[in-house]
Amino acid sequence: MLKLAGRSFSDEYGRTILLRGINLGGSSKVPADPDGATWNKAGFYDHRQVSFVGRPLPLAEADEHFRRLKAWGFNFIRFLVTWEAIEHAGPGIYDSEYLDYVAAIVRKAGEYGLDLFIDPHQDVWSRFSGGDGAPGWTLEAAGFDLTRLHATGAAFLHQEHGDPFPRMVWSTNYNKLAAATMFTLFFAGNDFAPQLKIDGVPVQEYLQSHYIQAIQQVARRLRDLSNVVGYDTLNEPSRGYIGEKDINEYATAVPALMGESPTIFQGMLLGAGFTQTVDVYRLGLTGFKKAGTKTLNPQQESAWAAGREDIWKQRGVWGLDSDGIPTIRQADYFSQVGGRPVNFDEDYFKPFANRFARELRSIVPETLIFVEGVPAQGGLTWGVNDAASIVHAAHWYDDLTLVKKSFAGWMAVDTQHMKVVFGPKAVRRSFKEQIARSIRQSDEQMNHAPTLIGEVGIPMDMQGKRAYRTGDFAMQIRALDATMTALEKNFASFTWWNYTADNTNARGDQWNDEDLSLFSPDQMTGSGSIYDGGRALQAALRPYPAKIVGEPLGMAFDLQTRNFEFSFRHRDGIAAPTEIFIPDYQYPQGYQVQVSDGSTEQDGSSQTLIYRHTQAQAVHTIQVKPAVK
Repeated sequence: MLKLAGRSFSDEYGRTILLRGINLGGSSKVPADPDGATWNKAGFYDHRQVSFVGRPLPLAEADEHFRRLKAWGFNFIRFLVTWEAIEHAGPGIYDSEYLDYVAAIVRKAGEYGLDLFIDPHQDVWSRFSGGDGAPGWTLEAAGFDLTRLHATGAAFLHQEHGDPFPRMVWSTNYNKLAAATMFTLFFAGNDFAPQLKIDGVPVQEYLQSHYIQAIQQVARRLRDLSNVVGYDTLNEPSRGYIGEKDINEYATAVPALMGESPTIFQGMLLGAGFTQTVDVYRLGLTGFKKAGTKTLNPQQESAWAAGREDIWKQRGVWGLDSDGIPTIRQADYFSQVGGRPVNFDEDYFKPFANRFARELRSIVPETLIFVEGVPAQGGLTWGVNDAASIVHAAHWYDDLTLVKKSFAGWMAVDTQHMKVVFGPKAVRRSFKEQIARSIRQSDEQMNHAPTLIGEVGIPMDMQGKRAYRTGDFAMQIRALDATMTALEKNFASFTWWNYTADNTNARGDQWNDEDLSLFSPDQMTGSGSIYDGGRALQAALRPYPAKIVGEPLGMAFDLQTRNFEFSFRHRDGIAAPTEIFIPDYQYPQGYQVQVSDGSTEQDGSSQTLIYRHTQAQAVHTIQVKPAVK
């Protein structure tokens, strides 16, 4: 049973556990019936008549996929569900067939010894604002007309824009009217939209209570399954407009300008039916560059449903002058409440996360709570008076590679500090430091909570999907190795993004043209090998110490020589050995072991090297090399 032990994870013997996990799965963001892949507009707006049964994978195929994940060395799963999957038909109407399916899949994972935590996933609020997560009726309850969000610039949708869909442009929806408004209402509706009630309930309470009650439905179905160790509060939360100092500037929920980039005020005007000429940005060599302008909403449609008006106009944030010209009235409306500057993390996110923990633990009292703040901002703190037994589940990506879908290895961007790094050695040092920063945040700001990097991964469709035509994944292997090395140098537990059972070379993970899955049926050759269908496995499947009798001190794997070295300082009183996963994939002809002291035993059936140290010295070293034939 997974436990917390100070700043790390441990098992029932007290051994330190390193979690090498996977996100399951990428297509869980969209319905299975009808096919909700974002390239497919058919049936998109009929959002109450959908089913997510079969996401992340059909129950009939579960044995195949879990057997593969276990053989690949994964020991943990971040299991994606969405609020929409649970409560799509309407407020308080739960999809019992989906909940039964989730319980069956999770139970099956347990049969393979795979522990997991539940990730209530969202990106930019909802499928209808360019991402996934919340049901469509939440936007309708706030007054939006889903069918006009794209046309008015309130969201940028793959379903409406069509192909080719610009790389990573979906993330800019965090700064656009629909998603920014919904996050503001969800976290801070009491302060910024106190007049707005839904069914007589203040909007903040209405949205938060429905969200938490939906996740409670999952908890009730899974509370007797011992392999479910916890629940995430909310994937990649956003502050919406909260804290913005001037609505005449660009929103900064995501500090990236790509594609059509209205200011906050322009976004509000577009949604209200006013044509606007906005700046257009593109990614240059060293940052985002203005590439021109574009006129949006020339048809003067409204993002708001008939009989509804812009919430922010109602609040007096902006209005019309005597000539009917839109004018800003409270530019700093979102920056303060009652004359006091607001702080998203302290004033809004933490109260929500503590409430989530409290209400989930009314169903599953001992569950772990995984907490992640706004990505790449690092401001979240967690004190002794906040919920106990939490895990800091920060995310990390090599953002330049993610956006450009290409890896050079000689340049990277530290997005938190907006710093460009040059040189292969400097890039690798930067990767290590960026991940270390999240761990330090856990130590210094979050009461020494354990850290799990909840998402980390690389795009597989680099260079215009060249590898799918040639079979040469060399660039992906180099990129993956750079990320894995940074994780190893930090002894970081993580859940890799991702494993998508229905990934295709043509459509990736079925969502906004992302394609990060370590597996694709389109890479299968019919060999019957457990590795068939894998992508860049040379870098992904590596030795690692899964259970350590003490504190890890050093770990390194050389991709070229396949030499692995691990050292640790033992802890007295643990009646169990150190266990190291040694993948057959890297050592098909076997391997040789050299140790500083003690004895080893190879368990081929579980791909495990068992090491028993002596008491003669405090620090122990294990070296593994390919066997010499």
